[in-house]
Amino acid sequence: MKKNEQIKELFLKHFNKATTELKFSNLYELIVCVMLSAQCTDKRVNLITPKLFEAYPDVKALANAKLSSLKTYIQSCSFFNNKAQNLIKMAQAVCEEFNGEIPLNEKDLKSLAGVGQKTAHVVLIEWCGANFMAVDTHVFRVSHRLGLSNAKTPEATEEDLTKIFKDELNYLHQAMVLFGRYTCKAKKPLCKECFLNHLCKSKDKES
Repeated sequence: MKKNEQIKELFLKHFNKATTELKFSNLYELIVCVMLSAQCTDKRVNLITPKLFEAYPDVKALANAKLSSLKTYIQSCSFFNNKAQNLIKMAQAVCEEFNGEIPLNEKDLKSLAGVGQKTAHVVLIEWCGANFMAVDTHVFRVSHRLGLSNAKTPEATEEDLTKIFKDELNYLHQAMVLFGRYTCKAKKPLCKECFLNHLCKSKDKES
């Protein structure tokens, strides 16, 4: 079995149908959580959202939110000023252009404020089980350490991973996120207990 096939098989084995650690109960809550999670930990987002969703329980309520009030709920989140503006713009566009229904296709999702390719893909992965790869800082680091990509950008890295793995991308995305978060960490990766140790030739590898 080729190296890349072994990596895929081991990811799917060790992270059986993994899902996000973000806590949400509907599509509206999911897109808000994913938007907030950009350059912020899921743990922090999960601390913020209970009171946020109590104050703004649906997309219409968020569309009518006052910017200054919204900021008070998310101020412990990184880049909260920009995120607050984008959340309101996103909700307003959903109400005005999509009849209050959050769209479930990549093109329309990416038309919303604050929703780039990664955010759109994560929403579609988690809500629809779409066969997409999304590259965050963890996936980027893991894919480069494992020699799956040498690309300089998340978008190009996503292209490489999609070509290599082809299917079950939704599960592989989340497996790589969790693997990067808890095992193949940016600092002090847990190489000795890593199930991919024998396939890794990274310069960051600790003996």
